[in-house]
Amino acid sequence: MQEVTATRYITPLREGGSLPGLVEGDDLGTYVLKFTGAGQGRKTLVAEVVCGELARRLGFRVPRLVTVELDPVLGLGEPDQQVQELLRSSGGTNLGMEFLSGALGFDPLAFGVDAREAGRIVWFDALVNNVDRSWRNPNLLVLRGDLWLIDHGATMIWHHNWPGAETSAGRPYDVAEHALASFGPDTATAAAELAPLVTEELLAEVTAAVPDVWLSGEPGFDTPDDLRRAYAAPLLARAAVIHERIGGIR
Repeated sequence: MQEVTATRYITPLREGGSLPGLVEGDDLGTYVLKFTGAGQGRKTLVAEVVCGELARRLGFRVPRLVTVELDPVLGLGEPDQQVQELLRSSGGTNLGMEFLSGALGFDPLAFGVDAREAGRIVWFDALVNNVDRSWRNPNLLVLRGDLWLIDHGATMIWHHNWPGAETSAGRPYDVAEHALASFGPDTATAAAELAPLVTEELLAEVTAAVPDVWLSGEPGFDTPDDLRRAYAAPLLARAAVIHERIGGIR
């Protein structure tokens, strides 16, 4: 991923619980910044990178991800005490998601999705066990008629308990409340197209994008590369069978 230094803190974004912020980088790009000091911690950022970059390589539209070096002094003019505390606790390497100017939040009543595209997205969410793409909170944007996938921090929940990861990753995926469940998602076709693409090589490439600083010091793992392989293993196993374990399609 490209490395960017934040040059200006623009404004907090209050749509999500983690209170991301809008920043300008030294490349003159504008990014939605996800903070290492947020309550969910660095594992959320790891999930964003692994799942976001995997989705991109599987052909989904995902905003460009960058690492953003943050100097906490940028937030000194922010009047909100909560935001100041978040900035102070997030000095160093954070995650930036390219801001999609003009994009609108997905509304299933106003925007139709064909069965093939719905199936691809549902299959991918089942692969990474995304529990945060519901009709209440789709985490989908529409830009010039195209769907974009955002916010993958609530995925791969097994990485919050590595000793139980194998059992957790083997569980089925219920799409009853998925944002696209009502569009007749064709997950069988999606599995045939996408599962063969999820290889050890691809997952090694994706996990290599995660900065060492977000992986170091994880209990039970000697090196960041050991942890990268632990992230890849459940995804590789899940890709081959998850289409058989998707329930709740209407």
